[in-house]
Amino acid sequence: MENHQLFGGRLKLRHLVLLVTIADEGSFVKAAEALYVSQPAVTRSVREVEELIGVDLFVRGPRGVVPTPAGEILIERARSALGSLRRASEQIEEVRHGGPRPLRVGTNLAGAYALLPQAVVTLKQAHPEISISVVEGTAEVLATSLQRSELDLLVGRLDPGTYRGALHHIRLYDEAVRAVVRRGHPVLSTTPHLADLLPYPWILPLQPSTLRAELDEMFAAAGLASPRDITECSTLLTSREIVLQTDAIAPLPMLIGVRDDLLDMLPLHLDTVPRAIGITLPADRSVSREARLLVDALTETARLLAAELRNATGATRRTGPWV
Repeated sequence: MENHQLFGGRLKLRHLVLLVTIADEGSFVKAAEALYVSQPAVTRSVREVEELIGVDLFVRGPRGVVPTPAGEILIERARSALGSLRRASEQIEEVRHGGPRPLRVGTNLAGAYALLPQAVVTLKQAHPEISISVVEGTAEVLATSLQRSELDLLVGRLDPGTYRGALHHIRLYDEAVRAVVRRGHPVLSTTPHLADLLPYPWILPLQPSTLRAELDEMFAAAGLASPRDITECSTLLTSREIVLQTDAIAPLPMLIGVRDDLLDMLPLHLDTVPRAIGITLPADRSVSREARLLVDALTETARLLAAELRNATGATRRTGPWV
């Protein structure tokens, strides 16, 4: 039997839901728990699909199951199909309740500290009728939500290696990560080396994350152990408050140090840290008019921020870096 005939009738919606759930959960047992069915029922359904298509979809690994190449293809398309159906359901609900749902934007706020708020203000000034819902999270969680059509777009630091699936990235500008301290911090009155900063408290991103790995590599490249006094935090407001009340050092986007009168930047250049800031969109479905308008606002805001960063970088270079 040809594959196009299978997809035309014998492959069911429940099969698509099952395959995506297994991929997300990483095991048949966890997928069964998530779907409130028995593990044997999950196994039988997977075998049904494999027999229909004629290839294996999953292989067992040390920590569960992983999709085969054919499984990856089918799961990606299943996500797209389920996302389209979810969007159709939402649009029907909008019609029923007489109004559109909010534009849903995912972000790591530290990675879009100035970009997203300014773009939202610009968009709302021109289109006050558009409702916007901003959700903060890690890159992995946000990418999964975008693939599931739970978000319309992502804004923040770009790290394509973190994202899987059909996603499109728009690079807007580069923003360096800098070591930020409170105004009047004792280290500002000296000319220390990186090793001299180790006795101070540090606020670092949660593990695992790209920025945390890059910071660990920075210390290792200098022949140093990582700081011992660490607070892990992914929330910008909490990090800032700790910095203001202590002698803690926090690696944060450069614009935070430039714009906050209560903070200062140490001339410690974290050149290995990914710096691209931009937009991530689904590549397998069209975006709404509201999303396109926000993309336009983000693009214009990014142009202004890039100029501000160039000026700030030039001023920093004139003071001279230290190591």
